[in-house]
Amino acid sequence: MKLDILAVGAHPDDVELSCSGTIAKEVDRGKKVGILDLTRGELGTRGSAEIRDKEAQAAAAILGVKMRHNLEFSDAFFENNTAHKLEVIKIIRKYKPEIVLCNAVEDRHIDHGKAAQLVGDACFLSGLRKIETIMDGNKQAAWRPKHVFHYIQWKNLQPDFVVDITGYLDKKLESVLAYKSQFYDEKNSEPATPISSSNFLDSITYRAQDMGRLINTEHAEGFNVERNVAVDSIFDLI
Repeated sequence: MKLDILAVGAHPDDVELSCSGTIAKEVDRGKKVGILDLTRGELGTRGSAEIRDKEAQAAAAILGVKMRHNLEFSDAFFENNTAHKLEVIKIIRKYKPEIVLCNAVEDRHIDHGKAAQLVGDACFLSGLRKIETIMDGNKQAAWRPKHVFHYIQWKNLQPDFVVDITGYLDKKLESVLAYKSQFYDEKNSEPATPISSSNFLDSITYRAQDMGRLINTEHAEGFNVERNVAVDSIFDLI
């Protein structure tokens, strides 16, 4: 199955928090979207890997994506090395996405910037024919996505472009709240974390509102690029 978009996150819920409005919108437009989680988030203070596995599948169903796969890299300890890059390359070559969305280039959590570099490198290397990979007993053909875009996470990075997600904020919030173990719930007695406060939950909405303000819409999500984005005509810009 070929995908139009592959959204990659270092942890389950990275994608939902950062670009699920964009995903929901493109799914509604008929695009085939998949999600790749690099780790199971097993070092998270709340919940467990098993709980987050179930939450991730629930969120995927809410968004209507075609596939969700977890590479089960070691949370906080995966590296941008040959072995890890090859595993990501296998997924890229299997699903052949036109666009890859991945972690913020710089962020509070050390895994986010590390994942951004790992995935960006893998997307480039995946296009080199002399790098051989085998999946399901078959030699894979080279494939390089047309675009790699980095979503914005904890830090308020200046976006290079924003996507109007007006009408999709509710779906975004629904997918986020599928992770019941992680986010604000006054009945949850587990230790507090930076993302378990009511303020953080509210920030999902007010960040979307602020991004929307930049382009005169209700809600939006921001992205960064490593190379310039081109348009065929200046009239293509909204």
